[in-house]
Amino acid sequence: MVMLDDLQTLPEDAAELKALVGLLGNEVKSQALLIEKLKHQLAGHNRHRFGSNSESLDQLQMSFAEDEAIAQAAAEQSSSSDNEYKPKRQHSRKPLPEHLERFEAELSPGETCDECGGAFKTLGEDVTEELEYIPGRFVVNRIIRPRRACTCCEVIVQAPLPSRPIDKGRPGPGLLAHVLVSKYADHLPLYRQSQIFGRDGVDLERSTLTDWVGRSTALLEPLAEAIGRHVRAGPALFADDTPVKMQAPKSDRGAKKTKTARVWAYVRDERAWAGPSPPCVWYQFTIDRKGEHPANHLSDYKGWVHADGYAGFNGLFGPDKADEMACMAHIRRKFVDVHKAQGGAIAEEAIQRIAALYGVEKQARGKSPNERPALRRELAKPLFDDLEKWFEAQLPKISGKTPLAQAIRYALNRLPKARPYLETGILELDNNTVERAMRPVALGRKNWLFAGSQGGGKAMAIAFTLIETAKLNKVDPQAWLTWVLERIAEHKINRINELLPWNWKPAATEVAA
Repeated sequence: MVMLDDLQTLPEDAAELKALVGLLGNEVKSQALLIEKLKHQLAGHNRHRFGSNSESLDQLQMSFAEDEAIAQAAAEQSSSSDNEYKPKRQHSRKPLPEHLERFEAELSPGETCDECGGAFKTLGEDVTEELEYIPGRFVVNRIIRPRRACTCCEVIVQAPLPSRPIDKGRPGPGLLAHVLVSKYADHLPLYRQSQIFGRDGVDLERSTLTDWVGRSTALLEPLAEAIGRHVRAGPALFADDTPVKMQAPKSDRGAKKTKTARVWAYVRDERAWAGPSPPCVWYQFTIDRKGEHPANHLSDYKGWVHADGYAGFNGLFGPDKADEMACMAHIRRKFVDVHKAQGGAIAEEAIQRIAALYGVEKQARGKSPNERPALRRELAKPLFDDLEKWFEAQLPKISGKTPLAQAIRYALNRLPKARPYLETGILELDNNTVERAMRPVALGRKNWLFAGSQGGGKAMAIAFTLIETAKLNKVDPQAWLTWVLERIAEHKINRINELLPWNWKPAATEVAA
């Protein structure tokens, strides 16, 4: 490198002076490239720094504690069965507030004895109070079960309790659904929900809410798995991942308290080509970003996978495996970044040429898989071919180390893998379908939706799968989850598809509301 001190005394020999000028020219060029690269990086960092400021460590620890407790409750719910001993759960329950409206329902065993036909006499009754949430207010359901004895044979009978989501638990299905939707759709951590409930005069500790969420998601896991099977049965799907913070295991903790885990999303959405299947999204949580995870999630899948250029997806593609469809939005995004950072006619023209391809897609949206390829061959293929040739022509004109050159090389590498959409009617030009499915995760991340553990991350993935699939089908997730939680505990596992959101029909009162 030529230093400023070297310029204090210039050589008198012409050859040496010429060599020095050459060194200076190379140094100036190198510095200019470095400045351009740093400006590009700075522009990108500034765009991604928008958002809420970091919350306090106390709030962070609250989120970690919530998810750890959720994971523990989910494990307890999953490990319990009717034929094994269940240790009595410890509760420090407070009486339900007296000011809440109460609805009573009496479950009678009948008036006469089935054994001898004698009349029953009442010995007493058991009253079970269930805290329920009707959108906008709390109520208490009082389930009264008289104990009766036969006046002839002294047989004692009592009606059994109806199926409940949490065995011996207080929450009704509507309240459980409300807590789940508030946490995973409205991004309210449980300690905030506890504060909100307190303003209504209902004292629900955060530890109680974490137990409910863990047990609910464990109960709902078979339904999330059914949605995952439906996603993997489609001829084409969309795949992506996004980072989330996870508390590092105690053995791994040093100065750094968290590690970066991943949430993966796989979407089946056939609405763009008028397909018959309802849309659905399946989320999975992993503690790292190794390529083995998508390979395991989509093992034996042989359809089309829309994906970005992440090398971890490469294990999905090949003979007797899935086929790859690249994302034009990722190609375009690199030129947008260059244009925002430093302008330039080449970057601007690349954006305009890609926009022309999207103009054709507006006409193709909603048409059948047979109509779309014909339209694309006529209108999009010439634009696509010209774009590829134009990129090849621009690359020699610019320095190979600039961000613009990197964007062009990325485009030339991905365009051949994007070409299949021209001839295949079930494919899309980009991967934006799954990126939209990632927005709830990003919103939760901004509201300190952290995974306190791998189990907490799994519970999060189950809840996101159910809630976001309901939203894709224009189903109210709270109403649907209430309906599901009323019956899933005793629903036969081989008929789990009956509970999927597209099979739910709201009651007449819900439609009116």
